[in-house]
Amino acid sequence: MNIPKNLKYTSSHEWVRIEGNTVFIGITDYAQEHLGEIVFVELPEVNDEVTKGAPLAVVESVKAAADVYAPLSGTVSEVNEALLDNPELVNQDPYENWIVTLEISNPAEIEDLLDPAEYEKVCEQEE
Repeated sequence: MNIPKNLKYTSSHEWVRIEGNTVFIGITDYAQEHLGEIVFVELPEVNDEVTKGAPLAVVESVKAAADVYAPLSGTVSEVNEALLDNPELVNQDPYENWIVTLEISNPAEIEDLLDPAEYEKVCEQEE
């Protein structure tokens, strides 16, 4: 299981890369592994306002569909349109193939994200 040390995480298996007020969001290696072959990604619209904890996108695999939850509140600034034609990119490299970027509206929420060690414990508890 790959858990990069430079990212933050949620207990619902999203990763967050913080670059100033912009954050990149995707699903973790653990999530894509448990979902199996990803066949469809439903993306939000650019400029959508999202609230921390609310559904942000949907990832569908041959096994199941899963919501991707907003780890932080903000405005969708970009969506990874490459996933519309090639959703399997998430399986190939979930940390390179982000789903959306947000301009965050409440930087204090970053404190609620998990560090890599905390996220690893979440995964171990689910096994």
